[in-house]
Amino acid sequence: MADVATQSAYEKLTEEFRNTQSDISSFIEARQKLESQIQENKIVQKEFSILDDHSKIYKLIGPVLVPQDKGEAVMNVDKRLEFIESEIKRIEGQINDTRAKSEKKRAELISFQAQLQEKARS
Repeated sequence: MADVATQSAYEKLTEEFRNTQSDISSFIEARQKLESQIQENKIVQKEFSILDDHSKIYKLIGPVLVPQDKGEAVMNVDKRLEFIESEIKRIEGQINDTRAKSEKKRAELISFQAQLQEKARS
């Protein structure tokens, strides 16, 4: 009975560790997508700075290009950049929290394995 309980506890710890690793990977993937979006928006922002105030700007809404005021377009891109930057900060916080949990689970696993080895020697 003790061996089954020990094995079950070890499997549970291992699964929890794998889940934290999977979560970290998902968060990193999300951050990479946001990083590419921020780069795209910075390119648009740079292009807007080159245009004069009377240039025509169009926004794609569904299958239709709709004329948009330059000031409104610049404001939208600026707000989008702010939002993406705040999302990156939020996700980085989640990554750090999950990494801390992962390290805690890793330490628990190492400790558990050491206990199992000590029992096996006895």
